[in-house]
Amino acid sequence: MQTLELLAPAKNLECGIAAIDHGADAVYIGAPRFGARAAAGNSLEDIRQLCDYAHQFGAKVHVTVNTIIYQDEMLDTLKMIQQLDEIGVDALLLQDMGVLTEVRAQNLWSRELHSSTQCDVRTPEKAYWLTTLGFKRVVLARELSLDEIKAIHQAIPDREIEVFVHGALCVSYSGVCYASEKCFGRLCQSWRMCTVLSYEV
Repeated sequence: MQTLELLAPAKNLECGIAAIDHGADAVYIGAPRFGARAAAGNSLEDIRQLCDYAHQFGAKVHVTVNTIIYQDEMLDTLKMIQQLDEIGVDALLLQDMGVLTEVRAQNLWSRELHSSTQCDVRTPEKAYWLTTLGFKRVVLARELSLDEIKAIHQAIPDREIEVFVHGALCVSYSGVCYASEKCFGRLCQSWRMCTVLSYEV
C-alpha cells in the first residue's frame, strides 16, 4: 500500500521545528548557498539542529541545492554537499546534472537523491530519464493537471513522485522562468535569483 508523506517547507530552523511539531512527516530547507532558498540564510549548524530535532520524532529533513552551479562554484558546492551528508540530512534535492555527476563520481552522498521542481518535469519521459540517473524521487513541475501527474506515476511506478499542493504562485513553468534575468540580470536557475512576480490575490 502506498502512503503519502506530508512535506512542509521550512524557511528556517524555527519554521522547520514548528512544521514537525504540527505533524509534518518531513521538511525541506534551503542550503546555506547554491539553492533557490539560499536567501533564507540558513547555516549548516541550523540544518544540523533541525536534523537532530526531526529525527527524534521520525521526521526527515530534505535540503535544496537546486540551482545551476557555475564552474567556479563547483568545489564549494561539493564540499557543502559532503558536509550536509555528514550532519545527517535525509535527502538532497538537485537540479544541476553536472553536480549530480560529480556527487556520484566522488561518492559524496550516502542518502536519497531527489530531482528538484527546478528540473521542470512535465512529461513521463523526463521523469523516467531522471530515475535512470539515480533519483529516488522526482519532484514534478507545479503546473501539472491530475491526468498529467497520473501519467508520470504510471511511467515510474517504482519511484516516488512529489507534487506541490500549495505554494508560491508564478506565471512561468518551474525552473524555466526568465523574468528575474530580464528585470535584474539574475538568472532564475541561479542561487542569486530574484523573485519578481509577487502579487496579492
